[in-house]
Amino acid sequence: MPRQLERSSIHDDTCPRFQEVLETVGRRWTGSILMAAVQGARRFGEYRAVIDGLSDRLLSQRLKELENEGLIRRTVVPSTPVQITYALSPLGEELLEALQPLVRWSTRRTACEAHTPRGTGEARA
Repeated sequence: MPRQLERSSIHDDTCPRFQEVLETVGRRWTGSILMAAVQGARRFGEYRAVIDGLSDRLLSQRLKELENEGLIRRTVVPSTPVQITYALSPLGEELLEALQPLVRWSTRRTACEAHTPRGTGEARA
């Protein structure tokens, strides 16, 4: 017998916060930016070089959003010329660690889809 959900169960304090995280991570290019940071991108041009198809305007916007969310740390290096670096914050590192099971799941799913003909109705992992 299916478990009945309480009507108020999705409206507690955790649901809106969880939804905000999903929306942040799910924004276009955000995953690519976070992965580029994990792989060592630090300067704006490095992010742009490793993420094909991302415009400067959108990269700048996403970096600001991720900084405001506390996931990316922006550092201004007082030199001539001034250098700005971007790196994962401890909170961003924690988020990516938490997302690793989802990465593994998506890899398994992709492998399963490669071996399952479409339209067969078989359940996918």
